Amino acid sequence: MDYFVTPLQNLIEEFEKLPGIGSKTARRLAYHVVNLPKEKADKFARAILEAKTKIRYCSICQNFSEDEVCPLCSGNQRDRSVICVVENPKDVLQMERTNEFKGLYHVLHGAISPMENIGPDDIKIKELMGRIATGEVKELIMATNPNLEGETTAMYISKLAKPFGVKVTRIASGIPVGGELEYADEITLTKALNARFEL
Repeated sequence: MDYFVTPLQNLIEEFEKLPGIGSKTARRLAYHVVNLPKEKADKFARAILEAKTKIRYCSICQNFSEDEVCPLCSGNQRDRSVICVVENPKDVLQMERTNEFKGLYHVLHGAISPMENIGPDDIKIKELMGRIATGEVKELIMATNPNLEGETTAMYISKLAKPFGVKVTRIASGIPVGGELEYADEITLTKALNARFEL
């Protein structure tokens, strides 16, 4: 059994709680932090505390923001009639990296999952419906994950939005660029076939 002094063990355990961090990586990170000069360790600790205390949800799109309204929602450069609905703030970052989408976003902070006791009231659907009710939104692009929870959430929101006359679309899914057909499962191949387009 490994021996660690208590503060080091506590630090390792905290790193292990982070997603995607195993015990070896947690130990490596903990040793790195302990070996930092005090001013760098203080700066690291301050960055964590500042992120935790200063970041809030945008009152419009529910994305992370420092202010009441995030820069995307407060600016005038975006198409306000189109909203891309995503599950998490990190999904907004991924979509923005494409430089293709020019509308606004709505972050649900999760997906409907009866198995995990997450219902429609546990995610930011009510806030989305408030935005739709203004009459400004013409299209919702459902960019939830292509799994059971994401599909369930997309269908649920679609049914709620239809009475408002809002067009609801779903991002295509299928074979990734660089992927090979032999490694694709049946559901992925079916999605790829259904999302085909003319060349």
